[in-house]
Amino acid sequence: MLGTYTYNKIIRKCVIGFGTLFNNIEVRKENQDGTVYSRMKVPLAYGPRQKILARLTEQEDLNKKVAITVPRLSFEMTGVSYDGARKLSPITLTLKPDGANAIKKQYTPVPYNVDFELNIISKTNDEALEIVEQILPVFQPSYNITLKLVDEMNDFRDVPIVLNSISYTDDYEGNFDDRKLTLFTLTFTAKAYIFGPVGTASPIKKAKVDYYTDVDLTATRQVSYQVTPKALTDQNKDGATELA
Repeated sequence: MLGTYTYNKIIRKCVIGFGTLFNNIEVRKENQDGTVYSRMKVPLAYGPRQKILARLTEQEDLNKKVAITVPRLSFEMTGVSYDGARKLSPITLTLKPDGANAIKKQYTPVPYNVDFELNIISKTNDEALEIVEQILPVFQPSYNITLKLVDEMNDFRDVPIVLNSISYTDDYEGNFDDRKLTLFTLTFTAKAYIFGPVGTASPIKKAKVDYYTDVDLTATRQVSYQVTPKALTDQNKDGATELA
């Protein structure tokens, strides 16, 4: 079994799907009369918080127009763990047609949790709270995203993204008069499934069942049923309702 190549890119799809949730967040600045005079789309990047903070410490002025700005969002995958509570029967097969004389088959997937961490980095408390309040109402405490987990099987599944915890800190770099960074760290869990390889098989063209009144199979059978499947409707419009 081990050594059979399979790569459905499921974890990669979970990472992309998670990041896509936060790629349209913005902060606004208003005049005293409430009119908006500035809109800024918050940058989003994959990477650890420490890397972003290290680059910020190299800047002398956070208001200066440079390659990296705040506020900004960063996220990263922090772990993958097995979820036994969602385990199903491992011998259940999913079958999909593959042309007229073949089918694709795949066994029940294995449930795994993919953990993520989202960091909100801002120079003011108000901007950080403005971003947080755009995120929290969506998760109650979970939000479902639809992913095409297995391309060959055309398998679309809802993957719940669960908000686990929120932490808040103020990081002061250097003297108190120099700069202050407000940090929000949100942890999430994506309840995904990992699929095995996709196999192929021939369709069942005839089924035969023998009934015995004794556990001894050498005894004479009592009843024998034989069935040849026949479609009631021509689904693919090829004029045939029987298997060749």
